[in-house]
Amino acid sequence: MKNFKKISTLFVTTLLVGTFSPLGVVGTTVSAATSEQPEIDAAAAFVIEPTTGKVLLNQNGDKKLGIASMTKMITEYLLLETIKNGDLAWDDQIEISEYAHKISQNYDLSNVPLRIDDTYSVEELYQAMAIYSANGATIALAEHIAGDEKTFVDMMHEKVESWGITNYELYNTTGLSNADLQGNIYPGSTEDSENAMTAREMAIVAQQLLTDFPEVLNTSSISEKTFREGTDDEIKMKNFNWMLPGLIYERENVDGLKTGTTDFAGASMTGTVEEEGMRLITVVMNATNGQKDKSKRFAETDKMMDWAFESWDMVPAFEENQLIENIDPVVVDNGKKDAIELAVKSDVSLLVPKNTDMKNTTVEVQLKEDLLNEADHLTAPIEKGTDVGTAQVISEGDELGYVNGDKGEEINVVAASTIEKANVFVLAGRWAKAFISDLF
Repeated sequence: MKNFKKISTLFVTTLLVGTFSPLGVVGTTVSAATSEQPEIDAAAAFVIEPTTGKVLLNQNGDKKLGIASMTKMITEYLLLETIKNGDLAWDDQIEISEYAHKISQNYDLSNVPLRIDDTYSVEELYQAMAIYSANGATIALAEHIAGDEKTFVDMMHEKVESWGITNYELYNTTGLSNADLQGNIYPGSTEDSENAMTAREMAIVAQQLLTDFPEVLNTSSISEKTFREGTDDEIKMKNFNWMLPGLIYERENVDGLKTGTTDFAGASMTGTVEEEGMRLITVVMNATNGQKDKSKRFAETDKMMDWAFESWDMVPAFEENQLIENIDPVVVDNGKKDAIELAVKSDVSLLVPKNTDMKNTTVEVQLKEDLLNEADHLTAPIEKGTDVGTAQVISEGDELGYVNGDKGEEINVVAASTIEKANVFVLAGRWAKAFISDLF
């Protein structure tokens, strides 16, 4: 973590929160890693709670696999970001290139028909991409934003890397195999190249999309819409996420997010659902026999959603300004007092397996490096409530951690009191006392 320094063993490294009385939470200790995680019939599976990034299930989640049209979540993010920045408007008209047109005419792929002699609004192409996974429409949007697909793919690389995603391959905006792109392939790739990521990284993509652009759910939740209604090109776009309302595997409260299917990736899905105020992001990659058994990815997603809601609770751990106890206070130089206690800045809740004993919780504190002197101490004056660092709150036995690799929920830590700077006489007395002590 940049600009932070873990408190040395003279102060605190890991502390037990046994006396925090965490708001009446009682029960027996249950390890998050052993809370009867279900076996998901797929090459990989992953579940997170997006506001905290807490990982609830990880089955082979760090193996790189094909992502197919789940790729389009990255394209959606960049499109929505471009609109937010004022560089594009929903009613802007887009001309269709020969490349986008040819792809759109291939009905072995998911597509809406596009014409070279017509223009299309950003909004209708976006809806075709998000609802119907239309590949030609996706390419047309990317070309309009970046000038060509290659440049847009470069933008995708930069964006995912800014999210900490490193174990990826991105060659196009759609998730198609390069073999389907009629020679329009990314420099350095081959006809066999195809987009790939880990299930963890797909969860991060979905988390970023939902966090920064929650309005994406207004479109991803549409079960069916007509493209170019009333024209010769009219086509019914039925969402490939069959868990949406009115579709064959409907589940209440599912409102996204993106499926993907190729021979390389198999039948995959990134789903999202919100129940009783808690949202989940689920990832299923290459559901077993999923291209023949059309229900498979939805059944496995449904299984994960059921288990997560039944097995995990958000429970309070700390109250605002609560002292972090059972530790040696942090040393302060040049102050009227020579140490200061720390407190949590705001209320803290943890997502933990049901019946977890919150007394078995640890905290790891890191102080801001720019506040520390050469002795790694704080220096007076310090005002009460000053942000002095962060802490990770860790539930004992939690081996799953957080989607970004953190071990615990990160919180801000503040000074619990004010310490004024000592006058020269007090400082001189301390120096003399220390000098005499060193002599003997």
